[in-house]
Amino acid sequence: MAFVKLVTGSAMAEVDRHTIALGTPGRVLMERAGRAVVEVIVERWRELADISAVVLCGSGNNGGDGYVVARLLHRAGAAVQVFAAGREPAADSDAGHHRAQMITAGVSAVTLGPADDLEPFAAALARADLVVDALLGTGLTGAPRVEHARLIEALNLGRAPVVAVDLPSGLDASTGSTPGPCVQAAVTVTFGLPKIGHLFYPGRARCGVLRLVDIGFAAEAIAAAPAPARLLTEEALAGWIPVRSGDAHKGQCGTVAVVAGSLGMTGAAVLAAEAVLAAGAGRVTLGVPASLIDVVAAKVTEVMTRPLPELRRRRCLASRGLGEVLDLARGTDCLALGPGLGRDRQTIDLVRRLVPRLPVPLVLDADGLFALSGCLEPLAQRPAATVLTPHHGEFARLSAATLAEIAASPLDLARQFAEGHRVTLVLKGAPTVVAWPDGECLVNPTGNAGMATAGAGDVLTGTIAGLIAQGLAPPKAACLGVYVHGRAGDLARDQHGEWGLVAGDLRRCLPQAILDTYRGGRP
Repeated sequence: MAFVKLVTGSAMAEVDRHTIALGTPGRVLMERAGRAVVEVIVERWRELADISAVVLCGSGNNGGDGYVVARLLHRAGAAVQVFAAGREPAADSDAGHHRAQMITAGVSAVTLGPADDLEPFAAALARADLVVDALLGTGLTGAPRVEHARLIEALNLGRAPVVAVDLPSGLDASTGSTPGPCVQAAVTVTFGLPKIGHLFYPGRARCGVLRLVDIGFAAEAIAAAPAPARLLTEEALAGWIPVRSGDAHKGQCGTVAVVAGSLGMTGAAVLAAEAVLAAGAGRVTLGVPASLIDVVAAKVTEVMTRPLPELRRRRCLASRGLGEVLDLARGTDCLALGPGLGRDRQTIDLVRRLVPRLPVPLVLDADGLFALSGCLEPLAQRPAATVLTPHHGEFARLSAATLAEIAASPLDLARQFAEGHRVTLVLKGAPTVVAWPDGECLVNPTGNAGMATAGAGDVLTGTIAGLIAQGLAPPKAACLGVYVHGRAGDLARDQHGEWGLVAGDLRRCLPQAILDTYRGGRP
């Protein structure tokens, strides 16, 4: 199963036009969209009879969807008040057709002009049990006009839950930015394909629960739509989860070496190594500075350990340890490098000389990434696949982009870096972006703010390495690792809440996250 496309507002508009050109009338699509919104409302709020609903409609197609919603809510027994912003749609337009049908069904609309008093609108919102936002659609770029902005601000002062049609008004569908006031939705019902703005902050926070529904866009139109990224889904990833044969032994389930740790940062090394096993690999050896071996051995049971040459005074890896690290890597299926290594000059030198010599796939994180800041030549000399897992700050050092530039264009910058350096790039954030060497970009929907805790990235490093060792191609391992890591975070949040979530919770929840993905994505 292919991953779902993530599209811009303009690409989605083209899907709409293409579908209409292929024979599905626009007013039919509008009817289906409105019905889908009402079905989600019924599913969530059950009984509609006697509830009070306010529907705010714009003058475009989004408003047309709102007229359908108002008519169907009225038919279900709700007391519906409709407020229409701006000019009335042309009678022969799709939106005009559905406005006329709504009026015929017995629902009138109050028109709100740019200078009209909003007190009647505010009073209706105060009495409402439910509000439907059908003001602005996917075509918005920039801040809403003043007349729309004041409606959005008034709507956000209301206490009733808001259902947004396609996306919350004020949200840029193509970026996730909110350059002006934006509706805060409890639920967003979107059609056909998810938009980039649904997944990237701050827009993601404005959407509430996102529901994607099929309203019959032509398969040909969807296939032709350009997509700067795709969305990782359970259905597509379930088939990538490695499955052991009944007679498997540990040597057939993948072997990983983790090279990590320094004085005060043994926890990072342990988290990464234990995550390798939690992800399903058969065995892992953790290499740490020699004087720390007893500390690490006391923390782990299932992980093998190996002392490596160190700078005794700093208790970090020494440059002369290159040969022993290469020896450790022999016979493994993947090496994870970086968690808690420290930033001593000798350790940096070790990393720079090691990276181009490793004959196995490499997952590089944390201080391993720091060692390559301003010195990316070792990546070009790699004889095997490489996965880099930087957060935005680490990526800024690697790419020389500013944090503001990364926040504004994470997809483009991740793609350019991955293609230019022939690596798989895991740009950690909310959401995390995975860019493949061939330019494919994928966006992860799992995870939560509780995962903003020390050590979470170390667990991800071990997870990806463990999946690679089990035979998954590094780009696929990065995608699956990111998804189940986020899902483990969601399980941990559901059990303990976001406030006290720690990295060890992610590691403990990882097997269940993998199992849930495997079961949930299979027919």
